Amino acid sequence: MILERPWGSLNYLDEGSGPLVVLLHPLAESGELWRRLIDELTPDFRVVAPDARGHGESSWDGKQFSVPDLADDVAALVEHLGAGPARVAALSMGGCTAVALAVRRPLLVHSLVLADTTADYGPGKAAAWGERAEKAVTVPREKQLRFQVDRWFSPSFLEQDPAEVERVSRIFTGTDSQAHAAACRALGAYDDSARLGEITAPTLVLVGEDDYATPPAMAEALHVGISGSRFYVLSEVRHLSLVENPHARALAREHLAR
Repeated sequence: MILERPWGSLNYLDEGSGPLVVLLHPLAESGELWRRLIDELTPDFRVVAPDARGHGESSWDGKQFSVPDLADDVAALVEHLGAGPARVAALSMGGCTAVALAVRRPLLVHSLVLADTTADYGPGKAAAWGERAEKAVTVPREKQLRFQVDRWFSPSFLEQDPAEVERVSRIFTGTDSQAHAAACRALGAYDDSARLGEITAPTLVLVGEDDYATPPAMAEALHVGISGSRFYVLSEVRHLSLVENPHARALAREHLAR
């Protein structure tokens, strides 16, 4: 499915029927990352999973964008579908987008699952993400995988499910390097930490115990900032908790069904 936007064509998966769930993917991935969770949700929900600008099958005009810009795209999609407010589950970069959406367009958000994410990457973030952006365009994508896979998945998951690791890796290597870099710069500039108190949607915050991309302290800051939120730390899980961990997906399903 396609929604035309000023910067190009926003591609999205649209499966199932029922209350609307929107899934927002991590950096340099796509809506297809969510295949397991989509299949688990579609018996009860209409599940929509967009590809961010320049990711997956979405086009992009090559111009720099911000996290609030990505949130604007999601808002336009929810309005286009006419099925909101949406139950939003989001991971990493998608979680930043979800926070930006919830503070700017609260009437479009029914509830939130924020997994392994943050509203602010902290001191030095612009420089750190600038280095990531440079590597995104100068290092061949296959050679970036070792760094990425180590962050994404626990050693036990790498052994138990190499097929899923390979599937997620293929999405990453197929991502446009320039869009990857632009998204890195957007994350380096993002900060909605002072606005977390504006979020009124019921929120579940999840984080892998061993996530060193967005560690538990960042998730706890979300929990403290969002009134009434629930907070779970997932034992022996790394960054892509909603991909790796069935318990994380079960917690997400339970929250979205509320």
